[in-house]
Amino acid sequence: MEKRDLLRNLPAVEEVLKQVNIKDDSYTKSMKTEAVRESLDYFRNMILDSSDGNLEKIKIDNDEITIKVREILEKKYSLSLEKVINGTGTILHTNLGRSLLSESIKDEVWKIASGYSNLEYDLEKGKRGSRYIHVTKMIKLLFNVEDVLVVNNNAAAVLLVLSTFAKNKEAIVSRGELVEVGGAFRIPSVMSMSGAKLVEVGSTNKTRIEDYEEAITEETKLLMKVHTSNYKLIGFTENVPNNELNVLGKKYNIPVVEDLGSGVYFDLEKFGLKHEPTIAESIKSGIDIITFSGDKLLGGPQAGIIVGKKEYIDEMKKNQLLRALRVDKITLAALEATLKLYFDEEKAKDNIPTIRMLSYSIEELETRIKILLNKISNKNLDIEISIENEFSTIGGGSMPGEVIPSKVLVISTNKLSVSKLEEKLRLSKSHIIGRIKEDRYMLDIRTIQDDEFDIIANELESLFK
Repeated sequence: MEKRDLLRNLPAVEEVLKQVNIKDDSYTKSMKTEAVRESLDYFRNMILDSSDGNLEKIKIDNDEITIKVREILEKKYSLSLEKVINGTGTILHTNLGRSLLSESIKDEVWKIASGYSNLEYDLEKGKRGSRYIHVTKMIKLLFNVEDVLVVNNNAAAVLLVLSTFAKNKEAIVSRGELVEVGGAFRIPSVMSMSGAKLVEVGSTNKTRIEDYEEAITEETKLLMKVHTSNYKLIGFTENVPNNELNVLGKKYNIPVVEDLGSGVYFDLEKFGLKHEPTIAESIKSGIDIITFSGDKLLGGPQAGIIVGKKEYIDEMKKNQLLRALRVDKITLAALEATLKLYFDEEKAKDNIPTIRMLSYSIEELETRIKILLNKISNKNLDIEISIENEFSTIGGGSMPGEVIPSKVLVISTNKLSVSKLEEKLRLSKSHIIGRIKEDRYMLDIRTIQDDEFDIIANELESLFK
């Protein structure tokens, strides 16, 4: 058979479009038509590029063509943001989306997301309202603060504070707190962007209250503390407590702001972790303005939460920058519903995934990992699998160096190298993300959800059945 004969046998576009097995309402006719053309081009080029001696080996039928069409459709039009299974043991994995929202709030969030709402409408007065009153009420009740403002992330919160109070003026910060967090976000850089003039005081490892006081001038408009949530200094160190900085601020009538970072609500010592400054502790210390994240240890959606004295919050609301930093209705709905769970400590622990994963006891992890092991073992696969002790991490730029005892499944097979096993599971339909340590593939049970056990077992079966 010659090339022209094979080319002549390729079906017309309309003929392929009639094939039943590519009918799918999620693809439009124009999408399918384009995919069919690309599929036919693929086979046409295959024929043209083949040597005459290999033409007999080419088998092209309608089934082969439609399989290629579906492959093209799925590749071109699948959504790029996909669900993954986090088996890394890093609870707040920045690359994997940080906090998981509570399953219990999905109806409340979807109700607002899928319909009209009183986002900026005052139902009582029948006229325009403010989007910020919704979460404000909940946070005021929960933290006993004068006022609240929510923006799209904590970096935005810091930017807004600095722009409002220290633009073209000075803000004093300890050298030991000039941090860089994920995505190369640096405190000095965001201060520069806000228009504030950075005044560094103290040394990397030691800063005293007199360092701040000696740096105060007529141009000083903010005293700033930054919680070093993504690294820690040990050894010969000293920093200024909130209450001392507060006294100094009042003495010179300069507001004191603290970037708290991770947004810890519970005292983490009850979970066997080291103490981390809580939101309540910072508020109780009398700090004028506090900023923290909604999507880290608070366990909500991405947001930057600013709490503090009403006079300062009111001033920030007048800043034109706020419009560029404002949050949408979905974020507000998810944040308010998450915060509501905190009024019942046990309910929060059970229903907020971040808190639940932090609080698992080693006994609970042992029970859960045995369930997962049994589900995989029942598949009778050609793999070696065992339970071992390991450590999970917090992640998300929170609590550096802090690890939590955990349990992992170690999986190996003589059919695949460790790196190939990792790749196969990562690129599987369920996108299972594990970790490799000392050339061994591990899945940490702490960050795997209960409804993902069967999915993992089935994906392993598809690889090794």
